[in-house]
Amino acid sequence: MKFSKLSQLFLVSTIGLLGATLFTGCQLVTIDFVYLATSAGTTKCGGGQIETYAVDSQSGAVRSAGAAVCTGGVDPVALALSPGNLNLYVANQGDNTVVHFALDTNGVATLKDTVTLSAPPVSLAVNPAGTALFVMSGKTSATLTEYALSSGAIDSVTAQESLLIPGFEGDSLVPTAVTVLANGSAVYATAYDLSAYNPGGTTSSTANPGWVFGYVIGSGGALTPTTGNPYKAGVKPTALAADPTSRFVYITDFASSQLIGYGVQTANVLGFLPNGPFKTGAEPISIAIDPRGKFIYVANALDSTVTAFVIDLATGTPSTAVNTTGSSTNSTDTQPSAIAVDPALGRYVYTANFLGNSISGFRLDPTAGSLKQTQATPYPSGSKPTAIVIAAHGNHSTQNTAP
Repeated sequence: MKFSKLSQLFLVSTIGLLGATLFTGCQLVTIDFVYLATSAGTTKCGGGQIETYAVDSQSGAVRSAGAAVCTGGVDPVALALSPGNLNLYVANQGDNTVVHFALDTNGVATLKDTVTLSAPPVSLAVNPAGTALFVMSGKTSATLTEYALSSGAIDSVTAQESLLIPGFEGDSLVPTAVTVLANGSAVYATAYDLSAYNPGGTTSSTANPGWVFGYVIGSGGALTPTTGNPYKAGVKPTALAADPTSRFVYITDFASSQLIGYGVQTANVLGFLPNGPFKTGAEPISIAIDPRGKFIYVANALDSTVTAFVIDLATGTPSTAVNTTGSSTNSTDTQPSAIAVDPALGRYVYTANFLGNSISGFRLDPTAGSLKQTQATPYPSGSKPTAIVIAAHGNHSTQNTAP
């Protein structure tokens, strides 16, 4: 007998959650909603869809939390949540759109409005006040655009910056990621120089390949380059994240299989952390920091693993967290494309697996930062998931760390 992907999901999730109930004797409690962007078209949604899953508090297993909704565009590549988890934003690379969904208390997403860009969006971030949406876009020219948000709706463009390398302004620059500090004072964006780094092709530039750009966010959303902007960022930066105290920024270098750390100095200037960069698995593609600011988790696309790090809270220096098998790497399903930590309890880590068509789940040790697979993982999903975000459910408070 053959089962559909949806049937597999319900079967596997039900078995995992039933097991959790039998062994713990506890009632199933949803602590988070996981939103997953799947990029392969379906009969219902030709351009891809957003799937919603519920996280069980005891086991970390995920189960479907309702019918999938269409992305409102084509080929979703990035997701972002607003503070309070009332709004979800989707970047659709296939038709250059960013789509806004309103979220209700049961996790249901309802399409509200759409903006169309002149180039494909690649990454999204919302400021902590929920008043601005930052979009990185482009194929061979990188642009950072800031949109005003009004009760979640995408409003007019507040600021826009073309990212250029001093002395190499004519180079082709490929945008990759964007993040905003938790204190809302600055935004950082990554890109790599295709003219200087072009595996299998020719190069025409002697510039450093990888870069991170920093901008102070001023009154009314005005963007002002930080001193020393841009900063070198390895060879091919693919993802970045800032810690909850706004003191450190971390970037994954896909080409070098490394994690690069920066301290956020006076006026939001970035300075390299000592003893870096830090070794990851092969081809790191995504990064997440736990809501307490203690641990870093990096999804590695080539070897299908997650590398766990412990952050020295005084210096920001990451060191690998070793699991019960003596390894700092943890196996996922095939080719993880994105990673997220649950914000409600800060207890679980999930990856979206592009070729595995699944979600992999891990329980994190709140003391050591090491990972252990959750029950019944991986959990089947729609085809070719590309992005994942997690919203705390109901009155479950989001974990925090004090500066």
